[in-house]
Amino acid sequence: MLSLLFLLLLTQGNLSTSEQLPQNIFILAGQSNMAGRGGVANNTKNGIPSWDGIVPAQCQPNPSILRLSASLTWVLAHEPLHADIDYNKTSGVGPGMPFANAVLTRVPNFGSIGLVPCAIGGTAIREWAKGGFLYDQLVRRTQFALQSGGVIRAMLWYQGESDTEIREDADAYKGRLSRFFIDLRADLGYPTLPIIQVALASGEGPYVEIVRNAQLGFNLPDVQCVDAMGLPLEPDRVHLTTPAQVQLGETLTDAFLQSLPNPIHITNYSSRRFSNLMSHFFIGPLLRFALLLVAFT
Repeated sequence: MLSLLFLLLLTQGNLSTSEQLPQNIFILAGQSNMAGRGGVANNTKNGIPSWDGIVPAQCQPNPSILRLSASLTWVLAHEPLHADIDYNKTSGVGPGMPFANAVLTRVPNFGSIGLVPCAIGGTAIREWAKGGFLYDQLVRRTQFALQSGGVIRAMLWYQGESDTEIREDADAYKGRLSRFFIDLRADLGYPTLPIIQVALASGEGPYVEIVRNAQLGFNLPDVQCVDAMGLPLEPDRVHLTTPAQVQLGETLTDAFLQSLPNPIHITNYSSRRFSNLMSHFFIGPLLRFALLLVAFT
């Protein structure tokens, strides 16, 4: 009887733990505007960047939105999402939280979301090539995220500002980006991985339009592009403001939901719901019955 009780307790514990794991995985990758610099400004006294700490309603924490930490632990997601990933820079509000909140608002039965932050500020596309640290970290973190039993729904990609400084880098951007996407899909074993990339709103050099044209004219299958041009920028004229990041997150949501089948069918949600029903109607009562037997023997 005690061995039966132990088995039931173990099963119940595993079910409870699985309910805390994300069902839908989203990769967040790129450079500073994906990491988030909304609300970040230089301190007028010491010149050190600091975040104002303002979190709009669209970016508030939600129990159904988790984040994979730098230590590979699922934790409640909150701004700044990239604080322990892009740790050499000051992070603020990015598009990840407004995106996730908007998805759950518009599709209430979507299931829990797991965000995998991988963006690093100031990185050029050549630094994301296969074999480099950024690429390896992205693959490693994504593979770990999948061990939780969820599925990758998409990668959100916002990068390119650092490739606008030198003409050769701008000209090579499209080819390098294409190779990065192809390699990543192959190494994740997901040749049709949905990718939503953001066309630049700004740049660090004079070749913004060359990079933007490469992004907007990208023709790999299952790659969408949303345009950030015209969104409000911080005083540095490079980074999106907090309201702009909220707007971008909602635009990314539109693009993602439009790419899904209609009606939306989340198989993972159904399986988790079945697990809940089994726990409620079978495991729970059986566990209580076993406890009663132990109490009266």
